Amino acid sequence: MSRPDPDHPASRVGCALTLDVATPASVVIQIAAARRHGAAPSERLEIVNNAVPVPAQELVGAVGGRQHLLHVQPGTVTVGYDATVTAGAGAPTRVTDEERVEALRPSRYCPSDRLAGLAQSHFGDLPTALQRVRAICAYVWRHVAYMSETSGPTTDAADTLMSARGVCRDFAHLVAALCRAVEVPARIASVYAPGLTPMDFHAVVEAEIDGRWQVWDATRSAPRPTLVRIATGRDAADIALTTVTAGRAELRSLQITAVADGDLPLDDHDRLTALG
Repeated sequence: MSRPDPDHPASRVGCALTLDVATPASVVIQIAAARRHGAAPSERLEIVNNAVPVPAQELVGAVGGRQHLLHVQPGTVTVGYDATVTAGAGAPTRVTDEERVEALRPSRYCPSDRLAGLAQSHFGDLPTALQRVRAICAYVWRHVAYMSETSGPTTDAADTLMSARGVCRDFAHLVAALCRAVEVPARIASVYAPGLTPMDFHAVVEAEIDGRWQVWDATRSAPRPTLVRIATGRDAADIALTTVTAGRAELRSLQITAVADGDLPLDDHDRLTALG
């Protein structure tokens, strides 16, 4: 029998959500754990629309991410997902040229071009990508207060820098934008995060260090070795929990579960850690 790996423990993750649908609608959800090479999660996904099971079309996303496209009728839609997965990763994955180019461009919520002056003056003289990313994460940790209900769907990294407050996605957007502004490729990942309080979906940053992706969390809210990747993209627009592509539907309720087997590992948030 194999022994549990204390650095990459198994996690039980899940999501239960309810949608109120006003018209026939097409909805994309991103709640399933990303597929990893050689490690298929044990999982269940159930979708019910007005007491009738609904099929979901799985769409392949970046870095093993999976989107599920639903076509639903007016009424109530309930979605239940649960899975048992191995968190963390072994060796960090290599950054491809295509990923590098995309992860250096400004995006809707990460306007790195607008933050270039501040980023260069604060971090541009640091000689290595690792030093820059560590300094950026420490800066965001010190200067931004974690406060719920202080940002909205249009808040970008520049807004967060000015207001000095936000939630995990705001921290991630600011870190990613500052990294891109000093020529460090960075992207955003949504994750299940055992140890997070209160429990919710979480957003973190992956930055390129010596040609490989490493994960960073300026909120320091959950140990990185327990994180379970869901979706990956340029910013929150790419990793959204739900996206209504046609019709009208609104999220009524959401409950997240993320529990790691055994004790949560310690994380100094300065060491190099890869996201599975």
